[in-house]
Amino acid sequence: MSRLVTFIVATIGTGLMMSFIIGLSYSISTGFAGFKGGLPFMIIAIFVICLALYDFWDEAVRKDK
Repeated sequence: MSRLVTFIVATIGTGLMMSFIIGLSYSISTGFAGFKGGLPFMIIAIFVICLALYDFWDEAVRKDK
């Protein structure tokens, strides 16, 4: 794939994944579990989002390929 297509697809995919994970974390924290019950999932979600952003940068943004 060309560099532009890779960037566009990676942006859309990462954005959709991030919105799903953030929404899931929000619903767990505001629902029955409460903030303290949802905190472990929130920490894991932040870590997963950081990994996804690093992969996006590595695959679509970095220029040494």
